[in-house]
Amino acid sequence: MLSIAILVTLVAAIVFATAKLKINPFLALLAAALVGGFAFGIPVAEIAPTITTAFGATLGNIGLIILFGTIIGVILERTGAAISMAEALIRVLGTRFPTLTMSVIGFIVSIPVFCDSGFVILNSLKKSLAARAKVSLVAMTIALMTGLYATHVFVPPTPGPLAAAGNLNIIDQLGLIIGFGLIVAVVSALAGLLWANRFLKKNIELMPELAGEDSDLDADYETIRAAYGKLPNAFLAFLPILAPILLICIASIAKLPTLPFGESGLYAAIVFLGTPVIALAVGLIAALFLLRGKGKLEMFGERVSEGIRISAPILLITASGAAFGAILAASDLTEFLGSTLSTLGLGLAVPFLISAALKTAQGSSTVAMVTTSVLLLPLLPALGLDSDLGKVLSVLAIGAGAMVVSHANDSFFWVVSQLSRIPVATAYRTLTPATAIQGVAGFAAVWVIGLIVL
Repeated sequence: MLSIAILVTLVAAIVFATAKLKINPFLALLAAALVGGFAFGIPVAEIAPTITTAFGATLGNIGLIILFGTIIGVILERTGAAISMAEALIRVLGTRFPTLTMSVIGFIVSIPVFCDSGFVILNSLKKSLAARAKVSLVAMTIALMTGLYATHVFVPPTPGPLAAAGNLNIIDQLGLIIGFGLIVAVVSALAGLLWANRFLKKNIELMPELAGEDSDLDADYETIRAAYGKLPNAFLAFLPILAPILLICIASIAKLPTLPFGESGLYAAIVFLGTPVIALAVGLIAALFLLRGKGKLEMFGERVSEGIRISAPILLITASGAAFGAILAASDLTEFLGSTLSTLGLGLAVPFLISAALKTAQGSSTVAMVTTSVLLLPLLPALGLDSDLGKVLSVLAIGAGAMVVSHANDSFFWVVSQLSRIPVATAYRTLTPATAIQGVAGFAAVWVIGLIVL
């Protein structure tokens, strides 16, 4: 019981430090790892090597993958490719079902682009489409928000699922995570869409525009579109996303026991190109074709620098989370929890509930996924989830929990509510329940898949 008390104290301290004291999660997790080493009675000579080894191994496993994915997202955002993708989807889907169109746009754009940035980019398009279709702006806001949120927590190369996969030592099964993740994300997005449609014809009062306000975020859609100049070709816009996903998925198919591509040089080439870091590098090369005008190399250098700035905190948080997990694994906590949980038969509910508790308490989906995955790794055998498929579904269960719920301690909640001019009280009645519904629906999908494949 002492080990449980130490664990609860450490997790509570992480939440308090990040949510209340505003300490960076990187430092909070690293401090928890160091303090935990002493508290759990790990030999002093082993504490530092345990922390540094796990920290370095995690950066080696997923560092370049997260970095390349982030740079691709930055290029898509800065070149107007995200707008180009959105317009291509509108041409295909039309405006007859505006909330569905908005949800699909968010779903696709958020695979490489952070959901906060995606909402900022697409906010003016959402307002334009709502005015054209004569539907509630709140309904369109929820549709866009939930579409963005779905792939943000379920589909790599967004950092959350990548970090969880790395911490559960399942990065080599990224194709399975993408395949099952897309299924679960669709279910989650549809649940959010159904909730959004409840407000289609409701006249909900929004906050008035501030007098004299002149912000790019509030500019009309045509103004923002014109700022990008000539938009990239739709095919080139989609290519940096589709190329790595296809390569990873084809490599997963090639590795099936039936060996559909044989064991020849073709097999070796497919597996090499489908290695996550190589696949993302191919996507990055494809993104170069989106850069236009003179000084492309200089422009590319700027985008790389921006990607490094954005991804560095995520990498450090992920690696320090892995260090905390290594300390937990080295303690006697694993044996105690394993023997306790194995008798309860909770299975996939454990990662979902832990992640949901952490998300609700401290606000960040990525931190919730990192922390939950490091806590979960030593418990996988006791939960019956230590197979490759069990780990894949654990990543998705963690993602579902990391949606529940978005409220005042979540930056995405404020981005969505403030840009959409939704009063805080109204946001709690509309936006927050949407994330709860999405998370529960996503976990239900994971649970059903688990019944079939486990």
